[in-house]
Amino acid sequence: MTISAAARFIYPESNGQPLADNTLQFRYITTIQGGIDALFGDNPNVFVAGDLFWYPVEGEPDTKQAPDVMVVFGRPKGDRRSYKQWKEENIPPQVVFEIASISNTRKELEGKKLEFYEHHGVEEYYIFDPDRGSLKGWLRRFSSLQPISEMQGWISPRLKVRLEVSDGTLQLYGPDGEVFGTYVEIMAKAERAEREKYLIQQERDALADLQRKSVIRLLAMGLTVQQVAAALGLSVEGVREIASN
Repeated sequence: MTISAAARFIYPESNGQPLADNTLQFRYITTIQGGIDALFGDNPNVFVAGDLFWYPVEGEPDTKQAPDVMVVFGRPKGDRRSYKQWKEENIPPQVVFEIASISNTRKELEGKKLEFYEHHGVEEYYIFDPDRGSLKGWLRRFSSLQPISEMQGWISPRLKVRLEVSDGTLQLYGPDGEVFGTYVEIMAKAERAEREKYLIQQERDALADLQRKSVIRLLAMGLTVQQVAAALGLSVEGVREIASN
């Protein structure tokens, strides 16, 4: 009996290591992943993941990387236990981010990982080191990833996202100029927007109630519908509608 390739090889879904070494690295990873995912939220064929094993070659489970953030154009959204490229129309991640930590050496990030991403088709590769406040990038030109000479204000060709480092902090800006926010910042912004919406509705309700009471009072005083409309700056139809309710 022939044993299939799927049965012969095991593709681990975890290396037993945490997503990040520290809170700062974790915040950058989740901010970048969440921001890009939200940016392409209306596009069903952009897959964004964080710390997910990517296996580019079937039958080679040792050939893998787990980018801090990876973006794949041309593949549907959805949960995956790993990204097996041969099951994804052989489309590799086009954009990859790595956030340096104490466990990452320069040799690993700019050597082993750079070579892996170059060999397996990544188009854009970015490394940010929070401790040094340094940002580096590589862009595919023909068959190799070439260093980007000036990263400050760089706009990703694929993402259309601008990258800037200010006071040692990496900031990403969407095409609309809005900066990517952390989860806490996004939730706070949503709460403010909801609060503003609530207050506006309260003002509208109070104005409507005042108009209703004024219409009823003036009509009770003997004014005509036309006179009430002129006095309150309402249409005749509006006054009649209020009076009928």
